[in-house]
Amino acid sequence: MGHRGQSAPFLPLLLFFLGLSASTLGRIVKVPAGPLVRVEDTEVRIPCNVTQYDGPSEQNFDWEFCTNPAQDCKFLHVVSTWDPLFMSEKYRDRVTHGDIMLKRNSNNAVELVIGNIRPTDQGIYRCTTPSTDSVFYGNYNAVVEVKVIADGLTVTGSKARSASALNLSEGDSFQLRCSASTNSSEHTHLHVSWEFKNDLVWQEILSLTHEGKFQPGPDYNERYISGYVRLDAMANDIYRLSVSQALPSDEGAYRCRVSEWVKDADGSWQKIQEKSVDLANVVVQPTALGVFITRTNVSVTERDSLDLTCNFTTDRSGIFQAEVTWYYSESPDGPMEDAQILLSADRDSVISDSTLISLSLVDRSSYHLLVRDMSIEDSGYYFCQAALWVPQYNGSWHKVAERTSVPVTVEVTPLEPNYHVFLNASKMPKYSEDPTELECRITEAQNAEANVRYTVSWYYRLPLRSDEVVKDELLATMDADWTLVVGERSKQRAQNGEIIFSKSAMDTFRLRIQWTSEADKGEYYCIISSWSRQRNNSWIKIKDVASMPVSILWSTQDYALTVEAVKLKPFFMAGHTFEMTCKVSSRNIKSPRYSVLITAEKPLNDHSNANGTMRIISLNQDSVVRREDWTDQDRVDGVVLEKVQENEFRYRMYQTQISDAGLYRCVVTAWSPGGGGMWREAVNGLSNPIQIDFQTSGSYIDISKRSSSSSPNFHELQGLNSDYLRQKPLYMLQDIVAKHPSEANTKAEGPKRLNSMARLRYNLEFTPSERLATTDDETLEKSFDLGGPAMH
Repeated sequence: MGHRGQSAPFLPLLLFFLGLSASTLGRIVKVPAGPLVRVEDTEVRIPCNVTQYDGPSEQNFDWEFCTNPAQDCKFLHVVSTWDPLFMSEKYRDRVTHGDIMLKRNSNNAVELVIGNIRPTDQGIYRCTTPSTDSVFYGNYNAVVEVKVIADGLTVTGSKARSASALNLSEGDSFQLRCSASTNSSEHTHLHVSWEFKNDLVWQEILSLTHEGKFQPGPDYNERYISGYVRLDAMANDIYRLSVSQALPSDEGAYRCRVSEWVKDADGSWQKIQEKSVDLANVVVQPTALGVFITRTNVSVTERDSLDLTCNFTTDRSGIFQAEVTWYYSESPDGPMEDAQILLSADRDSVISDSTLISLSLVDRSSYHLLVRDMSIEDSGYYFCQAALWVPQYNGSWHKVAERTSVPVTVEVTPLEPNYHVFLNASKMPKYSEDPTELECRITEAQNAEANVRYTVSWYYRLPLRSDEVVKDELLATMDADWTLVVGERSKQRAQNGEIIFSKSAMDTFRLRIQWTSEADKGEYYCIISSWSRQRNNSWIKIKDVASMPVSILWSTQDYALTVEAVKLKPFFMAGHTFEMTCKVSSRNIKSPRYSVLITAEKPLNDHSNANGTMRIISLNQDSVVRREDWTDQDRVDGVVLEKVQENEFRYRMYQTQISDAGLYRCVVTAWSPGGGGMWREAVNGLSNPIQIDFQTSGSYIDISKRSSSSSPNFHELQGLNSDYLRQKPLYMLQDIVAKHPSEANTKAEGPKRLNSMARLRYNLEFTPSERLATTDDETLEKSFDLGGPAMH
């Protein structure tokens, strides 16, 4: 315990010495190790940096110069980063003009830059950093010696080739020379580079570095390895560039660039100067190569052979080999990648995918193509492509030129069969809806081979006046595989089975119209096409032969339709049943059916129908009844339309009301069979009007029909078919009597009026069989005399 207590006072002292030892390194200012050898009139950069310092991260630097390193000399102020007045008078002008400056690279590093160093700039340079440390430890400056030597580097080109033009042919070889030497007092090395420019940027071809290594440029590495590009150091400080097998891409400017290097005290290499000389502008003429085919337009009969010769000419001498490729194209100016390769002959072999195509060598510059058994599909454009190859140092071959000939047109004429086409109408319509059948047949066929087949195309021509252009419409056509393609005119009817196209034999084709209409009148003709089978089993059309046209016409008369409306009852009263019949007669319509529509023309003061005409009920050609605009909810079933016989229709309207007044007509449409269970509208007809007119005036009512002026009698009431209908006239009369009483007659003749009303109620309440037993004396009088004014 006591020993520990004695050692405690030494702890602060220990920490002090540890901190002191850690800071003994202190600030470190560093410049390159000298001496730095530099060449007169070149730019010199001397870096300086500081580390292990306290204070702000950005440090300031002062540079000073002393001319005599052997003696204690007074340092002159050169330039400072923080004090613009730091410089001596000797350097003020050079600093002001930027010949001497400081370039800050980072917070703790700068470079002293001397633009054109002078011999008087040789000496000791000291870099100092003002202290920002809390404790003054370390070195606050560093010095480096700079030696300035005279320029002893000389770079020249060949006197004959310097900056001159050099014209070459593709594949030629060429050499360029430059001389580089130095008489420097220091031990320096030269770095020689050959450079090329065909655009705006110089690129390295091949270099001999200051370390004695060959270094090819990125674009010349392969050619350097293959031996096409070489650099040789020859006697008398000559450096030679050799290029073999010049390419068109070698055309451009060439120069020799030489740099002088010295090894600094730290062992690193430093480039101290550089010079270059332009040597030549090289022009490379591509290898001249012309390719042509001896024939121009060629016609070959089907199954014969085609022979063409590809020739080429060149200015190339020496060793080369040709590669020839034959192409076929459907277009004379189509892209190369779309053309079909027929045959290719390279330096070692001939490649073809057909045994019918062969190639033979006529001489070194002529290649003969033979295509046997030509077919129609071989018609098109043929051309050849020739390429020249030359050997290289590594044994490989290099393509120096490639050209393509102008296409030659080759037409293969077919072996056409001879035949005629005959068209006749096996069935001719006499009137609409009759069938029509046309037969197209091949006759007198000659030279027909097994590889020939026939197809048909059907056409329709509308007869026009002589001064109008005839328009032909395609009805249907067959492909080579007998697939039927139907035209727009007949597509829908063919789908419905109304028009049938058939092939009954190898040489016979038929067109049948199941139900001929007026729109089918016109001229029809057929075209028989012959097709030839090709080597790839495809079919090529070789001939079309058209028939003479056949006219499909028949005499027609205009449709006629008569509709007569007849009233069945001469007169009736409100509440009665209105009944009329429509009798139809037609002419020149085959097997007609009729659809009937009952309409009513309302008076102008009737606002129930804004159009004036009301469609009541209809019955179509298939006897389907439909209520049209009939909307009386109290008489939903109050109208009936029925077919009595094929040409007679009856219309009934029950419980007639005053609002039913108007002109009633039958609108009739005649329909004829249109084929396939369909009906075709033929003609429309309108009947004579039947008028229902209700008139009321004061205390009397006159209900009449336009065709009769007599008033209804009691026997008409016997036709009512319900108690309601029998009693409705009584209610109407009661209503009239109640609304128009006469004060004089009310008192004097009241009993008589009541007796008359009672008699009317009595008679109306009889059943139909009981009413048949009554006498005429018991009927109501026509005037319905109730003690008031007579009813007319």
